[in-house]
Amino acid sequence: MRNFAKTIYLALGRLFTILKIIDAHLHCSELPDDELINYAKFNGLEYTLEELLGMMRENNVERGLLLSPPLKGGMPVPNSRIVELCKRSNDTLFPVLTVEPDKKSVSHSIAEAREYRGYVKAFKIRLGYVPVYADDPVFDPLYDFAEEEGLPVMFHTGDTATTNGSLKHSHPLTIDPLANVRPELKIVICHFGNPWMPDVGEMIYKHPNVFADISGLVAGEGAKYAEKYLESLAEKLSDAMYFAGGADKVIFGTDYPVETYSAGLKLLKKLKIDQEDVEKISYRNAMKVYFSP
Repeated sequence: MRNFAKTIYLALGRLFTILKIIDAHLHCSELPDDELINYAKFNGLEYTLEELLGMMRENNVERGLLLSPPLKGGMPVPNSRIVELCKRSNDTLFPVLTVEPDKKSVSHSIAEAREYRGYVKAFKIRLGYVPVYADDPVFDPLYDFAEEEGLPVMFHTGDTATTNGSLKHSHPLTIDPLANVRPELKIVICHFGNPWMPDVGEMIYKHPNVFADISGLVAGEGAKYAEKYLESLAEKLSDAMYFAGGADKVIFGTDYPVETYSAGLKLLKKLKIDQEDVEKISYRNAMKVYFSP
């Protein structure tokens, strides 16, 4: 047994290893016009910083990355608000700066990252929520800075939480041209490109600098086919990792409040991989990508 793991007996009547966890994809704003409030209500969550930090403690989550949720009207919560919430977390949460496809947002995000150098852990681009591709030249100064600083850039991919999202922009294969020309840029494909998971398996296999998180995949427990859907997700993710040769490029996240810890950890348990790969997903890979110099 590795020294960072312990075992407890669950009500399910079986032993389950509780791992050290980094949640690499979280949202919170405590603002009344936060678009994710409906997801929180559906999941029975208060959707507050206090609740989030308490749930992290309960689930052995040592640290997390906090990202801007969308506001009603489509704009993201200002990055300054995300930094403020992280400062209230006693070094449990670390900010990810959301970058919109315009020169002002790019330059301002770079300035904020410089101001909070070492504290900001990544940038985020909302493919599908904004009609732009990852290799749009507007982001070139951001990518140059990210490469210099070793900061990852996270990309929303796959399904969108709104009915007017652009799936042609959020398809994970649209990131391939960027990865081809920027091999030094650390790229994280969010939500494992769901529903295009085999394509993400190819991306993390092809590109040494491309990783993927498994956040927000179980967006509602208790639906009619929830259990079958969970089994299907576990099968698809496992197949993608078999294709990629293992779990070295896969990172745990919940997308709180879209996904609960019970749902996210249940999915992690159902993956058909060995314990070493589970530990890579839950902690080690995020340490390597976001927290190592």
